[in-house]
Amino acid sequence: MSVYVCACLSLCMSGMCAECVQCFARLDLVLGQCDEELGEVEEEDCCQNSQYSYQATDGVCRSCGSVPPVWSPWSPWSHCNVLCGAGVTQRNRKCFGIGVSECENPKVTLQTKPCNGTCCEDKGWGLWLIWSPCSVTCGGGGVRRRERVCSSPPECRSACTGPSEERDACATHTTCPVHGSWSSWSGWSQCSDSCNSDVIVPNRERGRSCSSPAPSNDTVPPGNSCPGDEIQVQNCSELPTCPVDGGWGSWSPFSSCPVTCGVGLQESLRGCDNPAPKSGGRPCPGEGRRTSICQIKSHCPVDGQWSEWSQWKECKYPFGDRNIRCKMLGGSQIRDRHCRHRAHNGSMCSGNDLMERRVCYDVTGCYRGCSISDSTLYSVDYIILDDSIYNTSIIQIKAASSDEWVLAPLRLSCGLEGIGGEQWWRVGG
Repeated sequence: MSVYVCACLSLCMSGMCAECVQCFARLDLVLGQCDEELGEVEEEDCCQNSQYSYQATDGVCRSCGSVPPVWSPWSPWSHCNVLCGAGVTQRNRKCFGIGVSECENPKVTLQTKPCNGTCCEDKGWGLWLIWSPCSVTCGGGGVRRRERVCSSPPECRSACTGPSEERDACATHTTCPVHGSWSSWSGWSQCSDSCNSDVIVPNRERGRSCSSPAPSNDTVPPGNSCPGDEIQVQNCSELPTCPVDGGWGSWSPFSSCPVTCGVGLQESLRGCDNPAPKSGGRPCPGEGRRTSICQIKSHCPVDGQWSEWSQWKECKYPFGDRNIRCKMLGGSQIRDRHCRHRAHNGSMCSGNDLMERRVCYDVTGCYRGCSISDSTLYSVDYIILDDSIYNTSIIQIKAASSDEWVLAPLRLSCGLEGIGGEQWWRVGG
């Protein structure tokens, strides 16, 4: 027993294979056509659904169900089989569905009847139509044509032998116009400037002439001019940017007066931005700032200012009218100052020190002899203590040999009235 595979890929036994069919989902009984193809399978597999239909290798569409055969409509009667005299015409129909004996009877699928053929001796071509215009309007090399129509009925078409169209060479007696054609473009010209600005972009141009050939003027109609432009312009975008010198913009309004009293300065500004300099252009000439005097008609406040300190007053005993002249008895000495020039609600002078006081000794010119190690004589001018007699003293003395006042040396022995014996003073701390 042999086993092989059919075209529909089903296994067949004993060397036999079930017929493969095209399976369809439905049968159109009106048109007798299978519809909605499903694919190629065995007939038995397709017809497990009685609503399906199939198409075998003979091309006939059959129903899978127990539907009686359905006849298609009769076709139109054919032409009579003879052109003249007695003949036969026929028509046919098809049977759709599962084959039965009546579908296999050719008498029910074909009908014939006698007919008289149309005699076509006087039938055939009609007269030739007039020639068409020549296919060219000037010169030669044209073609004209004419047609004729077969006027016989359809069954006599065979009586119309020969061509239905004739063609003939033709020419005109006019000269064809010559249409213009452009020459080659010339080379590009130099750029119109050496740099590129925002306002004007330099360009270059090239030209051509309508001369290859030139259009004819002595023909009817004359030749067409060349289409397009005679001159072509191109921007020189590769050039460097031109320097732009700066230009002043408009002056701004003057500012408000910056002072609340008296005289001040208002200012007005303008920018170098019309245009701004760029690409190496020059800056704007002149100034971008101008001023104007303004005045507020009210007095400005004047703050008070301290005067210089006055000279120290006379050295006096601070408690009564005791004589301290040429005595090592401490007195008091004052000086003062004043807050001046304040006006128009100005500020007072800072600080409250209107007067200063210091301890003093009235020993000016009280010479009794002062000796130091080199026995140089000095006259005592003044002794000043910081706050009390116990603080470091500064003694100003005058040398006997000059009128200059100098600081006393570290050790000085002076005999003064009111001091018993000589006393050493330590000067300078």
